[in-house]
Amino acid sequence: MIDIKSLTIEKAHESLQKGEYSCKELAEIYLKNILEKNKEINAYLEVFDDVLEQAEIAQKMFSDGSATLLTGIPFAIKDIILIKGKKASAASKILENYVASYDSTVIKDLKKEGAVFLGRTNMDEFAMGSSSQTSAYGVTRNPLDLSRVPGGSSGGSAAALAGNMSLAALGTETCGSVREPAAFCGLVGLRTTYGAISRNGIIPMGNSLDQVGPFGKNVRDVEIIFNSLSRYDKEDSTSVPMELRNVDSRKDCKKIGVPWHLFEDGVDKEVGDNFKQSIEKLKSIGYEIVDIELPYSKYSLAAYYIIMPAEVSTNLSRFDGMRYGFSHDGKDLAEVYKKSRGEGFGKEARRRILLGTYVLSHGYYDAYYNKAIKVREKIKEEIVNTFKKVDFILTPTVPITAFKIGEKMDDPVAMYLCDIFSAPANLTGVPSIALPSGFNKEGLPFSIQFMAPHFREDLLFKVGKDLENLK
Repeated sequence: MIDIKSLTIEKAHESLQKGEYSCKELAEIYLKNILEKNKEINAYLEVFDDVLEQAEIAQKMFSDGSATLLTGIPFAIKDIILIKGKKASAASKILENYVASYDSTVIKDLKKEGAVFLGRTNMDEFAMGSSSQTSAYGVTRNPLDLSRVPGGSSGGSAAALAGNMSLAALGTETCGSVREPAAFCGLVGLRTTYGAISRNGIIPMGNSLDQVGPFGKNVRDVEIIFNSLSRYDKEDSTSVPMELRNVDSRKDCKKIGVPWHLFEDGVDKEVGDNFKQSIEKLKSIGYEIVDIELPYSKYSLAAYYIIMPAEVSTNLSRFDGMRYGFSHDGKDLAEVYKKSRGEGFGKEARRRILLGTYVLSHGYYDAYYNKAIKVREKIKEEIVNTFKKVDFILTPTVPITAFKIGEKMDDPVAMYLCDIFSAPANLTGVPSIALPSGFNKEGLPFSIQFMAPHFREDLLFKVGKDLENLK
């Protein structure tokens, strides 16, 4: 019997290599788990009917010696990442029957590696949310406590992995959408450097913010996935050429900056206490902790919630009920648009479209959008300069533990505040990793996050493994 609870990518690869079990047998275990659990958790919107065929193809790679670390590894894929011939709805009614006509670059890369795609996972509609409650196809539940949210927007991918319904998972991040679900589900989640992994074939939310990010049970799993996907892609105009990466050459990185002033208020006491305990652990293995000031970064969330809706408004204008997806009849073109968009988009998507259209409108563009762009540049300059003094910036991943389903739905601002520590990395494009840091009395996970300089994911993997080795 395969012990999938303790299984990691490297352990699975070793067993597959030795022939202790086949790719098909590994896939069947996860399919069985999905069958037993998914009805309650709702992590998957669809389980693919060709999973076992994919596993047979992967097995041939072991037979001919071309297998890699990801060959035969069962993946959960967020329903915003295109897989040719499969539905991709972005958890929205307006795209309910859209079938992808091509593979996204990350899917092409994983197919070359022989990964097995189990299915597409639930999410907040068009990645708009922090709880996976805004999906048109029902709420996703946290496998650690079914009465609570798994985080969002990539909650389905996180729930699939945390519920042992996949061995690896891909999500996307616009602001905390990988790190927050990782935090709520006790996983490792990576927000990659902007331009490190191709965005080609990802249904866009905010073009200047979106990035694909991996989930893993441990740091090494995330590192393996990142290394297989991080490359230059000419199909993505935001992809950064390899020769322009790793311009920062620092070594022996042990200095961690903590911006205490950013979380003096608004952080749950138990989260704050756990964060302080984590700092003591880091000190015990030779890391230096210094206080830092990030005066502009406290405006990150405010700037984000102007820039992001503006980009949402522009991106979602293409979904008009005319070419694909949901369409409502009307007496004229204006009525078709109105009814298709009014019924096709959920409440949160409509809210952000309206907000974005407002801040881009004549008379408000300079007052709001242009000002937010200027603030963003100040925050980026501040973060880059801070990395001249310290090697990492450390904060809690989220100010709270996983909350109850339905708890914050009537208070959008309270929901948005879950992203308060995520926004600086997304606005500035630096990488950030969320790491489990213990559990509270109710068994809910705590999490801390590190930021590092652009294209220094390797530093995040190093500090993450150092923390893991303390357990």
